[in-house]
Amino acid sequence: MKGKMTMVVTVGIACFILITVMTMQFKLVNETDITSIENLREAELKTELANWKTKYDEASSKFEETEQKIKEYQDKQKSNNESSDLIKNELEQTQTILGLTDVEGEGIVITIKDKGMDDMSVIKDDDLILIVNALKIAGAEAISINDQRIVNMSDITYINSMYIKVNGQRILTPYIIKAIGNQSYLESTLIGNGGQIDELKKLGHEVTIEKQANLKIDRYNQEIKTKYIE
Repeated sequence: MKGKMTMVVTVGIACFILITVMTMQFKLVNETDITSIENLREAELKTELANWKTKYDEASSKFEETEQKIKEYQDKQKSNNESSDLIKNELEQTQTILGLTDVEGEGIVITIKDKGMDDMSVIKDDDLILIVNALKIAGAEAISINDQRIVNMSDITYINSMYIKVNGQRILTPYIIKAIGNQSYLESTLIGNGGQIDELKKLGHEVTIEKQANLKIDRYNQEIKTKYIE
């Protein structure tokens, strides 16, 4: 009986302790301010969000800065390329004008067969010079005589009844003059009243003019030397 009572008392004490602990927990929960917890959590979220926004703004700023630098590099590269292309084009154009490049285009080919019988009637340097000057006036963009390119420094010199020198090189009849330019202008400046071709024909020389759609003229193949330009 005594042991039974002891067990009942023990169980009772255990139940009391359990009830007391549960009561204290409920009281603690009731005393906790749920709003404060929510406010605390919200503050933490706001702080975290603010931190992320700051990091985003910094990254965005760096991205824009890098993007601007890339654009500046691209613009500079483009400008350099355009300048390089411009210089290259100007150089090519200058070389073409100076006669330092092979060229091709529409034009005419004049073939003159010297039929002169003596030193008075043969083709001379003046005859070729008059033809060259007439072609230049008619707008010829490139001229050659027996494949010797005519440039500003070219010399056309009569040696004797056998040959003429062009650019210091001997050339013999027939004299083949090539000129690139408007075919009608080039031809009309040489024929008709007062044209040099008609004058040569009157002297008994055989002269023909042929139009070509794709005429090729070689470059000036000698060194251009200046005497007075520094």
